[in-house]
Amino acid sequence: MGGRWRNFRGKRGLLVAVLMSGPVLAATPEAGEDALSGGVVDGVEPSDSGPPEGSEPLEPSSGLPADAMAQLVPPDSASPTPPAAPAKKKKSKPGPQQEDSMGEDSTALDDTPADEVQRVRVFGRVYARASADEREKYQRSLSIPSARVGVGTSLPNLEAEVSADLADSSLLKDAFVRLADDAKRFRLYGGQFKAPFLQRRLEGSWSLPIQGRGLVEDYLGEFELGGRRLGLMGEVRLKSLWDVRVSAGVFQGSKDDLGVRTKEDVAGRVSVRPLGKMLTLGVSTYVAEAMDRARRHAVAADAEWKSGAWSVTGEVVTGRLPVGPFTAQLLLASWTVPVTVEWALQPVVGVEGLQLRGDVEGRGHSMLGGINLLLGSRFRGQFQVERALRPGDEAPGLEYSLQLATRF
Repeated sequence: MGGRWRNFRGKRGLLVAVLMSGPVLAATPEAGEDALSGGVVDGVEPSDSGPPEGSEPLEPSSGLPADAMAQLVPPDSASPTPPAAPAKKKKSKPGPQQEDSMGEDSTALDDTPADEVQRVRVFGRVYARASADEREKYQRSLSIPSARVGVGTSLPNLEAEVSADLADSSLLKDAFVRLADDAKRFRLYGGQFKAPFLQRRLEGSWSLPIQGRGLVEDYLGEFELGGRRLGLMGEVRLKSLWDVRVSAGVFQGSKDDLGVRTKEDVAGRVSVRPLGKMLTLGVSTYVAEAMDRARRHAVAADAEWKSGAWSVTGEVVTGRLPVGPFTAQLLLASWTVPVTVEWALQPVVGVEGLQLRGDVEGRGHSMLGGINLLLGSRFRGQFQVERALRPGDEAPGLEYSLQLATRF
């Protein structure tokens, strides 16, 4: 009797061990089909109930060794560990888009946060132009009007820039240092830079929607009224008071017909923005040989309106040149039409007038129209048609021009 009971207990222990390891063996690829999985072993039906009362607990180890059972029983999977979230890539902060160098446009970096201004900037641009002029019997002309390259640096209270134009006979363009207080309200310029006169000239060439700067600016430039000069200039900017900006400086005089350097020139400009960046109003003046004869001087008033895709600028100038008194008017309008995310079309129209009075009388005018193809802020193609009567011309003439421009 005792032998039969021991044999029965052994079979029951083996059966329990097999039932406990069955699910594991079924989930294991190496496990084959087991004839015991039918649930009947030697005519004994498996039961979820425990052993009979008074019997000793069944030890699974009586059927399988303890180390084998440890390998068959899987770890607790009731609360699986969630997979680790993929590490987020840190997005690099794009640097500031510089619309122009400070030498081209002194306001280029004014509203750029200090932490986004690059310590050292390298910039450049190339313009390639093809034109055909009626005054020259539409003879084709290919040229590189500008091949500018420069480097600038920006520190908390100090900025400097040097640039050269490889396509110009006068190689050096800008070379100046600009000191400022912490709030950028007061600035001091020293070196070679643009005198604060004529809004059309102070505008960066890339920001202008036309090729060149127009008939009036070219004519006044022949008499060296303004432009880039060696000098010293102070500037005050009060953003809380309509963003008023006052600039005034003393500049090196030009050379006379004998090649002698004349006395110093003075220039100044006041501008305000009563409607933020939408409207800018300004007044500027330039006096050549201010401490001597002052035979060349001019005063200009300008206005610029920007609303969405529209931009309209106007300016009137009056003064005196060695040939006598003069007046001039400038008007320019453009409209930017987005085509895709990067591409845009920009129609542009402009008119200019110039009147000479006194001993030498004459009139000049210009009417132009064109369209620009823009790719972001790095490339543009410009087609322009201009009908102009310049001082010295016998009759107005047409000029067709195509310009491709890129910058970095």
